[in-house]
Amino acid sequence: MCKEPRESNEVPPLDVPELLACWVRQSSPFLDQLGVRRDICDKIVESLCSKRKNQLLLHSVSAGESSVLGNDNINDELDSRIASVLQSTGHCYEGGFWTDHAKHDLSDGKRHVAIVTTASLPWMTGTAVNPLFRAAYLAGSARQKVTLLVPWLCKSDQELVYPSNLTFSSPEEQEIYIRNWLEERIGFKADFKISFYPGKFSKERRSIIPAGDTSQFIPSKDADIAILEEPEHLNWYHHGRRWTDKFNHVVGIVHTNYLEYIKREKNGALQAFLVKHINNWVTRAYCHKVLRLSAATQDLPKSVICNVHGVNPKFLKIGEKVAAERELGQEAFSKGAYFLGKMVWAKGYRELLDLLAKNKRDLDGIKLDVFGNGEDAHEVQSAARRLDLDLNFLKGREHADDSLHGYKVFINPSVSDVLCTATAEALAMGKFVVCADHPSNEFFRSFPNCLTYKTSEDFVAKVKEALAREPQPLTPEQRHNLSWEAATQRFMEYSELDRFLVNAEDGAKSGRNDGMIIQKSASLPGLTDMVDGGLAFAHYCLTGNEFLRRCTGAIPGTRDYDKQHCKDLNLLPPQVENPIYGW
Repeated sequence: MCKEPRESNEVPPLDVPELLACWVRQSSPFLDQLGVRRDICDKIVESLCSKRKNQLLLHSVSAGESSVLGNDNINDELDSRIASVLQSTGHCYEGGFWTDHAKHDLSDGKRHVAIVTTASLPWMTGTAVNPLFRAAYLAGSARQKVTLLVPWLCKSDQELVYPSNLTFSSPEEQEIYIRNWLEERIGFKADFKISFYPGKFSKERRSIIPAGDTSQFIPSKDADIAILEEPEHLNWYHHGRRWTDKFNHVVGIVHTNYLEYIKREKNGALQAFLVKHINNWVTRAYCHKVLRLSAATQDLPKSVICNVHGVNPKFLKIGEKVAAERELGQEAFSKGAYFLGKMVWAKGYRELLDLLAKNKRDLDGIKLDVFGNGEDAHEVQSAARRLDLDLNFLKGREHADDSLHGYKVFINPSVSDVLCTATAEALAMGKFVVCADHPSNEFFRSFPNCLTYKTSEDFVAKVKEALAREPQPLTPEQRHNLSWEAATQRFMEYSELDRFLVNAEDGAKSGRNDGMIIQKSASLPGLTDMVDGGLAFAHYCLTGNEFLRRCTGAIPGTRDYDKQHCKDLNLLPPQVENPIYGW
């Protein structure tokens, strides 16, 4: 292993330090669990690779040769070495026990992007609205076709979820509603496909749980790039094909701070501990890359933090109108402060009442209008009356409603949000926002109209400051940063989708050696990949057991879709045995 090659054109084999460096790098997830931090593993790898570099430098100096190694990244050098040695042997790794490489090819010359989410209009929730805008703006590029995959609920569940007793008799009818709603807000006709997968509504969790294997509702010919909106939610009970086996690139976008909500429940600490590790498990097993909208979310494997959401263009137009009125000397804001949000305790109502009760004397004379509907409405209003707070409760409405344009200050004390859409909308409309100094509000700090507070006394000062002066008009750059065009650019960059699309035909990144390009793609079965595959296999086995599913809170009968779903979506009855992985 340590012998020098007899001929100069031979590729020297991997020596012991290089093999050890490779093993340490691949074992870093295990070592991390044992308390060995990732930066320590990186230093060990660098030290081992440096020994090899020093040996070659000494050899080249003694032989009067120039150095063949530069100051490139250690990991890139190690990848190039492994790939060059394997290429010299003629070896080509084509997958292992866990993996399936029968993936999409570019037969039609275009990439295919499938966006899978956990909710759909007319449910006005973030996971219904934001993926819809993402699909519309991604479809604007000529490089890819886009499919939005949303849950279909049976009539009984629709009556529980959708507002104003709105129901649909067919997916086609709901699709028309979704497209009309979108076009009214973006002002153009978006060219993307909408498909449906079976879902069931959980009253306890107030969320929609997929029924059956969601991945099968994207045809294999279109299985290229998958964007999983709320990857942990989609995969808690996923019993089907592994996303990273079916798709070339899988990106997860984390919307919800589930741990914060769960901690507020009975036995919340224990539940949060279990959910934290399950979330780590499924995101690692089913995603290549994970985007967290803010640091308020759980720190997941393979994740980076980036706000990839924009605001409805309608709010930016309202902001432009307000700025124009102020330039003409007209009064844009004739009302004071307000709060808007679904009336459940976890959406900031508890924090709001606590702040107002604690500072009742200091805020005397300041009236707050509260807009919202929800299952905790009666309790919230009763608590406000008991505390004798000067709150005016009004029916919930869209944030862009004409009746809200005149308010100058939006107060949002919530610390359970990941990235509050209402805060972004208020800023886009040119209003002041008073919000907590919290990681969920980090993106908004750069806007001069965003006033953050750390203490209850600071809260009083910020509210009085906002009411006493006028907000600054947004600059063109600030308006752009709030837009979906900017959000899409950030998404393409941080998800590595832009680079993936550009380098699609070339595969993964490559290194150069003596003028010869060497592929560094799946040339060696990585320990990390094998572990991820093992986790996916274990998850598949566990989610196939109905007893275990029910013990962990799954809706009975969601391993497969039911007869009503078959009827509504024109599906064949699910097979009893489905060889997903070919085991």
